[in-house]
Amino acid sequence: MGFREAHDTGSGGPDTVATVRDSRARSSVLWLACAAQFMVVLDVSVVNVALPSIQRALGFTGSGLQWVVGGYALVFAGFLLLGGRLADLYGRRRAFLWGLVLFCAASLVGGLATTPGILIGMRAVQGLGAAVLAPATLTLLTTTYAEGPSRTRALAIWTAVSSAGGAAGNLIGGVLTESLSWRSILLVNVPIGAVAVLAAVRVLPADRPRGGGGGLDVPGAVLATLGVSTLVYGVSRAEEHGWTGPETLAGLALGVLALAAFVLVEAWFASAPLVPPCLVRLRPVWAGNTVMLLAGACFIPMWYFLSLYMQDALHYGALATGLGFLPHTLAGIATARLAPAAMRRTGSRGLIIASALLSAAGFVWQSRIAEGSGYVDGLLGPAIVMSAGMGLLITPITTTVTSGIQPRDAGAASGLMNATRQIGGTIGLAALVTLAATATGAPASYRVVFTALAVVCTAVAALAFTLPPLPQDRVDQFERHDGRQFSQMSGSEPARGHSHRTGDGRQRRRRDTMNRQRSSLRDKLSWTTACTNELRCSTSTPLA
Repeated sequence: MGFREAHDTGSGGPDTVATVRDSRARSSVLWLACAAQFMVVLDVSVVNVALPSIQRALGFTGSGLQWVVGGYALVFAGFLLLGGRLADLYGRRRAFLWGLVLFCAASLVGGLATTPGILIGMRAVQGLGAAVLAPATLTLLTTTYAEGPSRTRALAIWTAVSSAGGAAGNLIGGVLTESLSWRSILLVNVPIGAVAVLAAVRVLPADRPRGGGGGLDVPGAVLATLGVSTLVYGVSRAEEHGWTGPETLAGLALGVLALAAFVLVEAWFASAPLVPPCLVRLRPVWAGNTVMLLAGACFIPMWYFLSLYMQDALHYGALATGLGFLPHTLAGIATARLAPAAMRRTGSRGLIIASALLSAAGFVWQSRIAEGSGYVDGLLGPAIVMSAGMGLLITPITTTVTSGIQPRDAGAASGLMNATRQIGGTIGLAALVTLAATATGAPASYRVVFTALAVVCTAVAALAFTLPPLPQDRVDQFERHDGRQFSQMSGSEPARGHSHRTGDGRQRRRRDTMNRQRSSLRDKLSWTTACTNELRCSTSTPLA
């Protein structure tokens, strides 16, 4: 298939990083992963605008209708840790195909559903497929591209596609519902998924047998799934029953107890932990996931409140609301593509701080919305600033969380990051809905919500100081200094008596020497990081 992989030589050198060398093959993997991630993110929001049509067609009650959205989100968040680890244990290609087939099969049955129970059940199965598929897409990228500029560019494209999927859900849902029917928002996944399955069989390299390490950590998988699912359920119930309601408290208590038991099992008893404790102890992982938790608490609720404002205050329909999100989508995609270049100048930590503060400024601007504000004077300007910050923010966080991770733990790291983001979004939305209810009048509630989001974004910038500089950041600093030296050396004209050809040859020799120095430094830093993480894992073996 055109793949040439760097195998583990056993020497402990830079070749231990498994990476696909052929550029065409890597591009195929990138676009396949992005297409699958787009489907997963799209289905979180695509049904929102079709809910009235679904209720009329299948006879949903008001309380039952919410589970068309909630069933997907709850199972998706609950199974992300397990889905991520499946890619490590059974192979990334196999996990990708499992998740994709399950997702598309549930879309087909759900699109043909004739009763509320069938539709809710298939949305839950869709969430299960998405929980396996989403971590696999990120794992494919982090194991296909070696750490450095190429991985950063790939993650920037993946981030841009994710942002586009989240923002385009309302627009695509509105177009399909109005032009065809609500069933089309689910059935459209089937032909796309079929093409993706055929492409995956052709493009993705075969999984190599995993040597040792044990099988799936069943007790950990059960506790993690139960803990995250019940925690998300408890938080989601706070909107309807309040934070002191019986359902809310029961869900929160059960979730906390299950997650505490999960930590105990992983740290002391699991021979092959679902989330290896040594992974969580790595500074980029725990600090990066904390930042991602708060970022999710900002940007996932943002779409909810903006959609609410457009429909309630501006009286937009489903299609107009979707079109209203176009500036957010375009700004997020454009700035996500600029993130790699910005990281080369500021470093990953510097870009996280700058982009979080930019988003905070956009939220402050959005909080100044007044009664009678229209789209242009009330939403358009803040939309560009908020979304620009969001587009720049996610790529450096993802790069940080996945840096220095051994290929055998890449799935666990991907699942943990995805779960962290979803949990942050769920908690943030429930907290902000409760906060909005304390304000008097719609304009005041929106001002309170967006001010709170600005505060959380500022906290993201503050927490970014706990992140370590990445090896790639140090390489970029070397390259900038080296580039200035090269400019100074090559800026003068060739000496009198020498031909231009002689001067060009000297410049080429200097450039070749500097390129070898850059490559050597990048390999040494990546190797050092990998060896340090390996040593930490090998010295923290759990009890049998």
